[in-house]
Amino acid sequence: MSNDYTTLLETPNIATYQHLRVAAGLSPKSMEAAARGLPNSLFAVQILHGKEVVGMGRVIGDDGCFYQVVDIAVLPSHQGKGLGKRIMQEIHRYIDTSVPKSAYISLIADGQAQDLYAQFGFTHTAPASVGMALKR
Repeated sequence: MSNDYTTLLETPNIATYQHLRVAAGLSPKSMEAAARGLPNSLFAVQILHGKEVVGMGRVIGDDGCFYQVVDIAVLPSHQGKGLGKRIMQEIHRYIDTSVPKSAYISLIADGQAQDLYAQFGFTHTAPASVGMALKR
């Protein structure tokens, strides 16, 4: 991976968050949703190329029993350079140092992202349990 990238352990601003989600193929989030949700991040990481934020990831939850890894996104022009792995390394470090051992840590893996998450110990929960969502 190139040394042209730096890591910033901060929650992205609303505009950056919205841009990265859409550009990376994730669902869009409204200004209101982002404004309400982002300050509640338990942990966040951004990857910068120069001054441009090109990747991000967050951990949300109740800070005790349940944690969810969300918003893993890298701009398409920067994919394939190990940045998703770099984001997950920072998230994994946070989990190892700050999350109680009895906590349940989950995520929803889209497509081949499951291969990345498996490198960090995430396993399929099916058939014992399956992810479900309520879309509004």
